[in-house]
Amino acid sequence: MTSRAANFCFDAADPYAQMMWWSQVLGDYHLEDDDPSRPGDEEAGLIGPNNTFLLFLKVPEPKTIKNRVHFCLRSTDLTRDEEVDRLLGLGATMVNDLRRPDRGWAVLADPEGNEFCVLMSDAELAARDNA
Repeated sequence: MTSRAANFCFDAADPYAQMMWWSQVLGDYHLEDDDPSRPGDEEAGLIGPNNTFLLFLKVPEPKTIKNRVHFCLRSTDLTRDEEVDRLLGLGATMVNDLRRPDRGWAVLADPEGNEFCVLMSDAELAARDNA
């Protein structure tokens, strides 16, 4: 027997704002058509591949420690460094820059401080491995 992930939940001070921010980051996740979230809602969600949901749930307390689970993102059409620049432009912050020309990643945080990594793209990995 196996299980599949149905959703991933994130605590948030402002679920709607977090949902909107992540919708700009993840091109394969989109807002729900049938029951769209609104500002001030206690929860807000995005639908992704295989009907997987990202749910942002309102909580009263702020984030205080490092995430125990995080996304590792790989751009589909930009280089790792271009994607880092794009995400910083959307309001992410740099937590730890572990990039080197031929490997490594950048640890960023979303507007509420949740960490995530940006890895080299598949194209960059293929070019590196074929060099």
